[in-house]
Amino acid sequence: MHISGRNNVTVAIHEFILLGFLCSQEIEILLFIFFSIIYILTLLGNSAIIYAVWWEQQLHTPMYTLLANFSFLETCYVNSNVPTMLLNLLSKTKTISYNGCILQFYIFLSLGATELFFLALMAFDRFVAICHPLHYPIIMTKKVCGASVSACWVGGFLWSMTPAILISQVPFCGSNVIDHYLCDVGAMLAISCAPVPKTTLTCSTLSAVILLVTLFYILVSYTLVLRAVVHVPTDSGRKKAFSTCASHLVVVSLFYGSVMVMYVSPGATNQPGLQKFVTMFYSIVTPFLNPLIYSLRNKEMKIALRKVFCKV
Repeated sequence: MHISGRNNVTVAIHEFILLGFLCSQEIEILLFIFFSIIYILTLLGNSAIIYAVWWEQQLHTPMYTLLANFSFLETCYVNSNVPTMLLNLLSKTKTISYNGCILQFYIFLSLGATELFFLALMAFDRFVAICHPLHYPIIMTKKVCGASVSACWVGGFLWSMTPAILISQVPFCGSNVIDHYLCDVGAMLAISCAPVPKTTLTCSTLSAVILLVTLFYILVSYTLVLRAVVHVPTDSGRKKAFSTCASHLVVVSLFYGSVMVMYVSPGATNQPGLQKFVTMFYSIVTPFLNPLIYSLRNKEMKIALRKVFCKV
């Protein structure tokens, strides 16, 4: 039972139905095969980066340590929603328990917030390395790097507690059908049996704050980085700096561009099809592309991955 104290309404909803992609069984099987391949390749790609950084001594630097932790985060991110989606594609009932739905929402949102913090931290790392190279070993020590990584994880999960608590108090007394393939804020608010403007406004505000603050920090950092790169004396050094920054900026653009569509206005009347597509882009496509982006544009990473695959 879920009880809304404000309205004194007892809600007899113990589970939700995730509609998924609303297509025929034959198409669902094809989607299952397609997303399974993407899922496996995503796990393999991110795991390869983690192993390469761990195995190659040359990559035992703060930048690659952050990259390995980011790849681990991406692995957790796809595991928070893709397995459920794959099971629902083959299931006839497509149900998820009320508690399971709230838990999935919290974990999914927390990992997304953690990724925003990680992208800001990686921008800070590049800023210090390029703008203050002589102070880099003093500033980005192993202890500082470890503490920063921990702060990203803790901050992401603490930030998401408020939206998760608010969503758990939303009254669901009518339909239990969520027109999505996961428990996301917009789709859940759409089936509330009573208006919840304060919850919608709070979730929207919290999302806008974390998105805009971290994005502003990243843009300022890379503006300063690009100014410093222009004054790098050698062509090889300038090219290496541009290559490293370009990879990160591509990831930032892909992730922020899609996330801002969904979470700046979670109560907006978006079409369910658009919600699913955008969510799929930043939760499935981006983690799949990240290993390719970082490995293809980074010479050291390509060499390390080549050694790993030759060893295997």
